[in-house]
Amino acid sequence: MSKNGQPRIGVFICHCGANIANKVNVYEVAEFASKLDNVVVAKEYKFMCSDPGQELIKQNIKEHNLNRVVVASCSPLMHEPTFRGVTAEGGLNPFYFQMSNIREHVSWVTEDPVLATKKAKALISAAVRRVALHDPLTKKEVPVRPEVLIVGGGIAGIHAALTYANSGKKVYLVEKQPSIGGHMSELDKTFPTLDCSACILTPKMSEVGKHPNIELLTWSEVEEISGYVGSFKAKIRKKARYVDVDKCNGCGMCWESCPTIITPSERVIKKGDVIIKRLEQEN
Repeated sequence: MSKNGQPRIGVFICHCGANIANKVNVYEVAEFASKLDNVVVAKEYKFMCSDPGQELIKQNIKEHNLNRVVVASCSPLMHEPTFRGVTAEGGLNPFYFQMSNIREHVSWVTEDPVLATKKAKALISAAVRRVALHDPLTKKEVPVRPEVLIVGGGIAGIHAALTYANSGKKVYLVEKQPSIGGHMSELDKTFPTLDCSACILTPKMSEVGKHPNIELLTWSEVEEISGYVGSFKAKIRKKARYVDVDKCNGCGMCWESCPTIITPSERVIKKGDVIIKRLEQEN
């Protein structure tokens, strides 16, 4: 049972011109709705979203002391905000409103008028049962942190990070591999233009590493995300590198003592006139 006492529900059914009324017997549906549990009044109107239709709802809220409203009409995408506003103007919490879509879900997709009317009754009955259980919600404003967390440092993550960072936002880019680049870094050319993959990717990788608004977290994984829109908290685990990244210059000398498996099994770098090879040790 709702916290707002015994539900007193008003059901308002829209003809939507001929969009609904040509297939659904709205008069029969209104009579059916009037007999549902907790329904105090059920009415139909040509255009419920029009000013007179909205006034009809507000007037009935006051005359019949309604504390719940159901409107059976078109898609909530179009007019749910409209009818929530009407419910609020009638003196109720706007979330004591429930919309039933009997246009897109019924009249526009059902050939048989009898079946359309039957389905409209079922949807309205469901809406009435649901709205009886509604609790009031309240809107609140909370400060929004503008930082952005991007998971995955492939070309998509790189481009997204640069886009946000260039707009002035702080970006945390998390990549589970030791380096960003993703699958694109393994390609020679890109489809369908056959452009050089490295020519596109490498400048972006370099820009990510130098951008003042991007904090790059490679060899890291997101373990937990909590919070809500505008105020998320993320727990990120940085895996051990066994390398001081502030001192490393990529010379490769540490490979001889590296305890990890090296891929590929043979690495060759040229340092001055010296060629250094590192072969993977057999297990």
